[in-house]
Amino acid sequence: MDSKGDIFVLSAPSGAGKSTLIKRLFDDLDRLSFSVSFTTRLPREGEVDGRDYFFIDDAAFDDMLAKNGFVEWVQVYQHRYGTGKAWIRDRIDNGFDVLLDLETDGAKRIKEKFPDAILIFLLPPSAQSLTDRLRGRGKDTEEQINIRLEYAKHELECWDNYDYLVLNEDLESAYQGFKSIFVSARTAKKRVAQAVQKVLATF
Repeated sequence: MDSKGDIFVLSAPSGAGKSTLIKRLFDDLDRLSFSVSFTTRLPREGEVDGRDYFFIDDAAFDDMLAKNGFVEWVQVYQHRYGTGKAWIRDRIDNGFDVLLDLETDGAKRIKEKFPDAILIFLLPPSAQSLTDRLRGRGKDTEEQINIRLEYAKHELECWDNYDYLVLNEDLESAYQGFKSIFVSARTAKKRVAQAVQKVLATF
């Protein structure tokens, strides 16, 4: 693989259907890596180090911070989460596309450090549909759902920071639009230029 991969960031309000699209994309495309974050929290039941997260202690996290080892990081309650810079560079240098699942602040920081990163926002068709999906999951109380909806409004207000917007009104249409972004990026001039030179060299 001669060309470098691209960095893709997907953001969406909780309940918009992000996990469903991601899982299907990985079933359909090769040479695609999902970014695994570093975290200082302990593994939950069933989680595997290196697959779900890289589990490290606070001292190791501080050391990575001091060495500018994160492209973005955030503190959630008493734990920290960060995206490793070296891991991402290794993946894209070896021709893999990397997909990150980040909130709007993290997406903005990725774009600042990697201007060519492709930002995608997944939109619910309405607040009511999002409410129905959150209730249908059965994971949240009404109070938690209201908090999620308020935060969703804040996230949606950041839509103009994104390169692509995918409306999840119909799951199949949303997925096809989502997948087409990756397929299109892989046929961009910068990705195929070296292949063109090899073809020309045969004439």
